[in-house]
Amino acid sequence: MFRGPTCYDAIMDFDQLETFQEVAKHLSFSRAAEKRFRTQPAISAQIRALEEEVGARLLDRTGGKVSVTAAGKIFLKYVEDTLEARRTILSAVAEMDRVPRGEIVVAANEGTCLYILPEVFAEFKSLYPDVGITVKRSESREIQESVIDNSVDFGVIFMPVNDKRLTTVVIHKDELVVIYPPKHPLAKLRELKVADLSAYPLLVPKLGRTRDLIEGMFETRNLKPNVSMELDSSELMKRFVAAGVGVAFMPNSNVVQDVKDGLLGVARIADEQIRRDLALVFRKDKALSRAALAFIDIAVRLKGSANTSIPRQG
Repeated sequence: MFRGPTCYDAIMDFDQLETFQEVAKHLSFSRAAEKRFRTQPAISAQIRALEEEVGARLLDRTGGKVSVTAAGKIFLKYVEDTLEARRTILSAVAEMDRVPRGEIVVAANEGTCLYILPEVFAEFKSLYPDVGITVKRSESREIQESVIDNSVDFGVIFMPVNDKRLTTVVIHKDELVVIYPPKHPLAKLRELKVADLSAYPLLVPKLGRTRDLIEGMFETRNLKPNVSMELDSSELMKRFVAAGVGVAFMPNSNVVQDVKDGLLGVARIADEQIRRDLALVFRKDKALSRAALAFIDIAVRLKGSANTSIPRQG
């Protein structure tokens, strides 16, 4: 039975609200515990205290599953608004002296973290050492969801981006190329076509947009790829190709150094071009901090999209 708050009750705090948001997002106490770096009993205690204070059950835990109650759904909307307002307030206060401060959180996949963003982060930190940067490694679908739910400031994902809730700023232009081990038979071809790849073992990503594009490229030609392995790491894929396990598709930027070092061969496909242009994405209704705007400036300048317009606010 729930009771109203008394003078001895603890007042709800932002930590409790963030915990509730995580449980509601994942519908899992254990998953929320991982995200919040807490034990599951600690998460449960926070939720119980929160429910006692608001005087309503926010989460239904019957039948071994977690669901958000009707009251919880109403409460969640206010929680999201409150946490976003807190971030905006802290950012505004931190920037009273016109110097970017605070923290920005960026989500990107493995290849982007390894080959596209390091130069951007290095330049940004040299100019704004007081701004913290957190990088969350995720795949495209998770990145877009994280931007929408405000758990990250930016996502870096491949174009096109069709969600009308998001603003996109192209920061890097790229395309998929075929990689193969040195002295592979493909290296002798003057012109490489999709049909030429059907004869060789193919290494592909387990999931994601690149996998969809590869399959679509073969399907439109009534061809079936000889999929040898599915991998969830671009680094593993490059190492396996270099070892002679098969051939693969990879964004050109990810293999420049490997080709220079003689570890891989690379070729563009004559009868297909798959663009893999990267964009920074963020919510259209998000008030960008000075730190965030500075990050966009640096990313666009360093990655070569000089003709890209940069959003300005205020």
